[in-house]
Amino acid sequence: MRLFVTVFLVGMISCARPNVARAAEVEQAFAVALTDARGHTVQLKGRVCYTKGTPPSTVVLINHGSPPNSADRPKMALGRCDQEAAQWFLARGYAVAFVLRRGYGETGGEWAEQYGGCSGGQYFSAGLETATDIDATVRALISLPFVKPVGVVVVGQSAGGWGTIAYASLPHPNVAAFVVMAGGRGGHRDDQPRNNCRPDLLVAAAGRYGKTASTPMLWIYTENDSYFAPPLARAMWHEFTAAGGQAEFVQPGPFDGDGHHLFFGAGGSAIWGPHVEKYLAERGVGPH
Repeated sequence: MRLFVTVFLVGMISCARPNVARAAEVEQAFAVALTDARGHTVQLKGRVCYTKGTPPSTVVLINHGSPPNSADRPKMALGRCDQEAAQWFLARGYAVAFVLRRGYGETGGEWAEQYGGCSGGQYFSAGLETATDIDATVRALISLPFVKPVGVVVVGQSAGGWGTIAYASLPHPNVAAFVVMAGGRGGHRDDQPRNNCRPDLLVAAAGRYGKTASTPMLWIYTENDSYFAPPLARAMWHEFTAAGGQAEFVQPGPFDGDGHHLFFGAGGSAIWGPHVEKYLAERGVGPH
């Protein structure tokens, strides 16, 4: 898809807290004007969090999932700087960014990630649409003066994780690392846990991405993920790596009532954090 991208910095809000380590932390709203091949333009709404007064930092772009109920997409809110997942990276000196993709929350517009429902199973093309928004956001973020133009870390949870896998299969010269947290599409068919729409097509799409993926990735799926249970998660990983993709597969034990929410869950960073830290070190990625 051919795109035109412009970034607008909207404003800066101090997140200072007296007498604590976060005293120099700030957040800034931004918008990415994205025009697709059909000439439709939408402004992706985003937020970036960073520490003021430091050298330009490596940015970690965190990509959200997609609710099973389509009525909930317009209600989605941007991730926050004070969330545990963001704070884990901020405490280590990274900048952190969130964005609402096309069809979600404040960004609004047409939902671009349609996969045709259970009868369609167009997971491959849906993931590429997510990747389009991720790529536009990456290009916008690296233009900011407090962000390093290289070494970007892309993290995605659920549908955002699926888009992260898709993005890894495309050219990404400014990205050094990809972290997939419970990535996939089509889970909770008919609102039932461990019930997926055409898992065979999801696995096949993972293999298609693996053919052109060039950067080693980290995939994390818990044992009690109700959207992508261990057999399906491992099948996706096996197809991806058999096709040529490189990914370390990590499967922690059960987390809370549903491990699908590990990344954003309270206490989750104690589980995924060490794996991410090790992976970033292996990739030679640091905050500055």
